[in-house]
Amino acid sequence: MTSTQIDFHTTIVILTAFSILWILWGWYLGKGSKSHDEFVLAGRNVGFALATATAMATWVTSNTTLVAPQLTFQFGVWGMLGYSMAALGLILFAPLANKIKQLLPTGYTSGDFIFTRYGKAAWIAFLIISLCYALGWLISLGMAGGILLSSLSPVSYHTGMTVIIFVCVAYTLLGGLRAVIATDFAQTIIIISGVVYIAYACINQAGFENVYQDVQQHQPELLNLLFPAAIMFFFNNIFFGIGEIFHSNVWWSRAFAFKQGVGKKSFLVSGLLWFPIPIVTGFIALSAYSLGIFPESPDMVGPLVAANVLGASGAILVFIIIFSALASSMDSLLAATADLISNDVYKNTLMKNASSQQTMAFNKAMIILLGVITWLICLPKLATLGALLNFTGAFVASTIWPIIYGLYGKSLSGRGAFIAMVMGTITGLICYFQIGFYTAALSSCFISLLVCQYFMRFKPIMFEWHSQCGK
Repeated sequence: MTSTQIDFHTTIVILTAFSILWILWGWYLGKGSKSHDEFVLAGRNVGFALATATAMATWVTSNTTLVAPQLTFQFGVWGMLGYSMAALGLILFAPLANKIKQLLPTGYTSGDFIFTRYGKAAWIAFLIISLCYALGWLISLGMAGGILLSSLSPVSYHTGMTVIIFVCVAYTLLGGLRAVIATDFAQTIIIISGVVYIAYACINQAGFENVYQDVQQHQPELLNLLFPAAIMFFFNNIFFGIGEIFHSNVWWSRAFAFKQGVGKKSFLVSGLLWFPIPIVTGFIALSAYSLGIFPESPDMVGPLVAANVLGASGAILVFIIIFSALASSMDSLLAATADLISNDVYKNTLMKNASSQQTMAFNKAMIILLGVITWLICLPKLATLGALLNFTGAFVASTIWPIIYGLYGKSLSGRGAFIAMVMGTITGLICYFQIGFYTAALSSCFISLLVCQYFMRFKPIMFEWHSQCGK
């Protein structure tokens, strides 16, 4: 054990305390969820403060606290700024949230919209994309828990990964979306306070001038604003972030759960608050050279720098911050993905006459199943977090234009939306493997746009919502 690691006893105490805290809170909050609607949408009555906190905390994931430093370490200034552009997803979703609530006042999932607007074929393609993305994000979160513990304590990767998955499954299962949103509020406060403090400590110890000189000496291309791969990553990440939020049922479920008129304000504010966090965590990574830290894996640079600056107490603080960030994202993803399966596949397709209690029971079973699948896939560490997460960019970016044109336009057909999502995803995957992970979302979004434009210009339809709303 190094001097910057948490000792085994302290690690177990923190893990146990946080696990018990979140699980008991989830149980307490879930006591009032007696119906499927209350369990998955918190009664559709979430106010501004909790709405903003849950959007903010869910988007501050392991990716923000671990991958943002990794990408800054790899791409420099563009990596830092490029990751912060993911805030555009939250900001641009703000007007969409109100539109979603208006068009589908009794809707449950993003799949409800796709099926109503585009039909079964597009819905199947969208569902596959959503599940691939959700699984990729869940795996990255599970891996991050293992990486966190193994880099900051004597506890193994497998133990950390197992604990974070178990805890999130447990309190999501007990409390549903109400527990997810309430815990997100507390986790937001922990995350913001901790990140600001660590950044201050890094600046105070390393100094801006020393950081600049050491980066220039060891990796001068990180300061090069004409670094080609980094520029490509910058634009790729914009569309990746927008695609993640626009398509994911994590955000659609919140649009349905928030009070009327709250969605637009809460998503806008949460996006503005989130924007500087990757810049702050990115600077922490650039401090590595000044502190003589050269991590074996780039996705470990953030925790190692913070632990080095603050010692054992810093390792504890980093652990608490990232544990909170992991939990705030994994619980949201578990709940939203289980909702998508239980509503779209079980309730609307397989068991159309299922009662509220039957649907809620199936939903809980899906939460457990998703947790088990994630744990099994996480057993071998597959790749770095950045590479794994950006693999899903090929999928999600293909949905941006079908969703926008579906919400605000009438001429895109179901066939056009289907082909746009399929062709965009295939192109993105080809570019991911043949060129680099930083091209997947960009190419997927571009091809999807071309297909949508072709169908709207040459094979348009005239869709009317009317009685379709709430279907």
